[in-house]
Amino acid sequence: MKLTPRDLEQISTGTLQHYNANAEDFREGTRDHDVTQNIAALLRHIDVTPPFTILDFGCGPGRDLKAFTALGHHTIGLDGAERFVAMALDATGCEVWHQDFLHLDLPDARFDGIFANAVLFHVPSQDLPRVLRQLHATLKPGGVLFSSNPRGANQEGWHHGRYGTFHDLESWRRYMTNAGFVELEHYYRPDGLPREQQPWLASVWRKPAI
Repeated sequence: MKLTPRDLEQISTGTLQHYNANAEDFREGTRDHDVTQNIAALLRHIDVTPPFTILDFGCGPGRDLKAFTALGHHTIGLDGAERFVAMALDATGCEVWHQDFLHLDLPDARFDGIFANAVLFHVPSQDLPRVLRQLHATLKPGGVLFSSNPRGANQEGWHHGRYGTFHDLESWRRYMTNAGFVELEHYYRPDGLPREQQPWLASVWRKPAI
């Protein structure tokens, strides 16, 4: 069923209200999550001389923004939740953009890498092609995008106050390749567990060089 502009506005507003209302609990609950495997997956595929210019897309309270900065990279955060933007600014001192994922305003060819960890699944499948094209456009030629999403059987809807879309690998590949990306690798998380105990699909993609 096609979502109307009103539906999309309600999805965005409702999801952001949930994060704003639960910002402190989210920060404490995710503070110690180990995503070093995901950070390394992005960085090892960037083929320019460091330091890199990185967009932490959906930066939340700033945990990973701080990690990239500590590694010496120039990192800009972006989030739609006002409280997360304030938290990230306070925690890192980095530049943080307050932008709704469904109403992005991104510069052309600005970033060497985009880190989209546990975030793109919030974009309704109807709008995902447009959002991915915008991310493609804000990468420099040869730039790299990392994404990690909870996987599923391509169902979408409301879950515990947030809207989510749960792609399988084949579906995610179609969206990414149709947006102009080339796959570099994918893996499932947490590492070292049986597949049925790995709810996260991580993947790394390149914008072809001109």
